[in-house]
Amino acid sequence: MLRSLSTLWPYLRRYRWGLSLGIGALLLKDLFAAALPIVMKYGVDSLTRGFQTRIVLNLAAILIGLSLIKGLFQYWMRVIIIGISRDIEYDLRNDLFAHLVELSQDFYSRYRTGDIMARSTNDLNAVRMMLGPGVMYWTETSVMLVLAVAVMLHTDARLTGIALLPAPFVSIAVIFFGRRIHTRFEHIQRMFADISSKVQENLAGVRIIRAYAQEKAEVAQFETLNRDYVRENIGLARIQGMFMPLLQALIGMTFLLVLWFGGRQLLEGRISLGSFVMFNTYMGMLIWPMIAFGWVVNLMQRGT
Repeated sequence: MLRSLSTLWPYLRRYRWGLSLGIGALLLKDLFAAALPIVMKYGVDSLTRGFQTRIVLNLAAILIGLSLIKGLFQYWMRVIIIGISRDIEYDLRNDLFAHLVELSQDFYSRYRTGDIMARSTNDLNAVRMMLGPGVMYWTETSVMLVLAVAVMLHTDARLTGIALLPAPFVSIAVIFFGRRIHTRFEHIQRMFADISSKVQENLAGVRIIRAYAQEKAEVAQFETLNRDYVRENIGLARIQGMFMPLLQALIGMTFLLVLWFGGRQLLEGRISLGSFVMFNTYMGMLIWPMIAFGWVVNLMQRGT
């Protein structure tokens, strides 16, 4: 995987300042997002000691302000990083075309037109998704996970340990399904190249096909290729369809453990109600990173 990504470093270096700006916006967005549950904790603890209108209004204003700032940085994070992935895709297409026009006739006799078309369309789109949403969500997931776990450990180390018990199973599921998705997607790409080649060959030799009355035979072969292509895509969809529900089940198990053990801690007076609310809020914030992690693995496997 890293070997495949090494060819993209020159393109990433070309936009290093823009990427740095986008990652900076991402970090600030995650910092403001991580501050929201802490403000909620102080608000809930203040309410348990008695309702005070001034404190509630101040905390509400802080929450609204933090949410607006977080949303602003999230907007620029997406605009910058996704925009750069489009620029890199544009550069890759130009470089690929410039390289193709310089190749010898021997190359085109060894490689089919369908293979070249597959590289120029589906493959480059997969690379763009890896460099744009893939890089963005991978970084965001990692940063948010570190920030949330750090605050959770500071609040209650035992409760954090119990909450993270399903984490190894998430990793195992990601590795298991990630390999199968990668293998299946590579096979689908080869089949797409076969279909593209079949179309090109039929269009180029349409007179010969008609002269020998081979229309029905060619249509039958094309239908067979299409059916196989659809079948493989359905197989890939089934694998991905099993992957996401499994991740969600593991996440649901995490919430059950937190509610059970955290509720006991709360009833025994070891943590405050505000801390319990903050802990559950962080757990809710980690749902998307856990799901996004599986999605990012799919993008990375396809892009490489």
